[in-house]
Amino acid sequence: MDSGYVLFAVLMFVAVVLALEGGYQLWASKRSGEAKRLAARLRALESGGRETMLSIERAKPAGSWAWLDRHLTGWLPRGEQLARYVSTSGTTRTVAQLVASTVVLASIGFLVPLLLARPLIFSCLGAFLLAIVPWFRLARQRTLRIRAFEKQIPEALDLMSRAMRAGHAFPTAVQMVGEEMADPIGLEFRTLFDETNYGMPQQEALVRLAERVPVADLGYFVVAVLIQRESGGNLAELLDNIASIVRARLKLLGSVRTLSAEGRLSAWILLALPFVTGALINIITPQFMAVLWTDPIGLRLVGAALVSMTLGVIWMRKIIQIRV
Repeated sequence: MDSGYVLFAVLMFVAVVLALEGGYQLWASKRSGEAKRLAARLRALESGGRETMLSIERAKPAGSWAWLDRHLTGWLPRGEQLARYVSTSGTTRTVAQLVASTVVLASIGFLVPLLLARPLIFSCLGAFLLAIVPWFRLARQRTLRIRAFEKQIPEALDLMSRAMRAGHAFPTAVQMVGEEMADPIGLEFRTLFDETNYGMPQQEALVRLAERVPVADLGYFVVAVLIQRESGGNLAELLDNIASIVRARLKLLGSVRTLSAEGRLSAWILLALPFVTGALINIITPQFMAVLWTDPIGLRLVGAALVSMTLGVIWMRKIIQIRV
């Protein structure tokens, strides 16, 4: 084989490798997490520390939404709890946006059956089904965020324990969790570190953390740290014990969810089956289903069926919802 061809192939391979490495370094210098943190620090230094005066709280909505949020929080029953519930979901939506989307969807669900000349019960049913869509989505996002937080707690406690055994202080261990771990636990621990770093008492900052994230395992961590601050003791060993307990609970919870998956699937099938079957029959023979909304007895049967289905769903949810 010609040596010049071999040399050309080797040089081409080296050139491609260097090009890929250069492209990666260029991307990392602009897009990586370390580059973004470095850029933020440089901007803070160039601005004379103005960015360090920014609020460590989550950015509040501006404009009309802020006005609506302030008033809705005071007008609605348990408005503060609702605002806290929305904030724990990790979404950027506000209480005002949630209420506005609920009203809009409920209006659409109420007007569409009226325009189609359907009885009033269908308008009420459509308004109810569309009105709960934003709340169902919010509850789903909150559940997923809390589950992700629960899975990260043992790893975070292990990281803090190793950091304190290596000689770091508790605030430094909190900072390490905020910088090294992904969201949502990384975001909450960065907020905890910022609050203590800007002068808030550590006890108050820990209590605020427990209020922002309503997870029982995190509450155990907060209580353990507060007791250790008052009575003393080996905090690293205490965190190791809490991490092992949380891991055992999550393992048991996973087994329970696996065993109850069949029940949850049955509940969804039983809930969707009457609506799907009714829609198919209405498409095939509309005159057969028309009796349900043209005859008074049919309307009563529809109402009784909806009430029975609601009670059945609540009952099945109580059966398959096992707390660990």
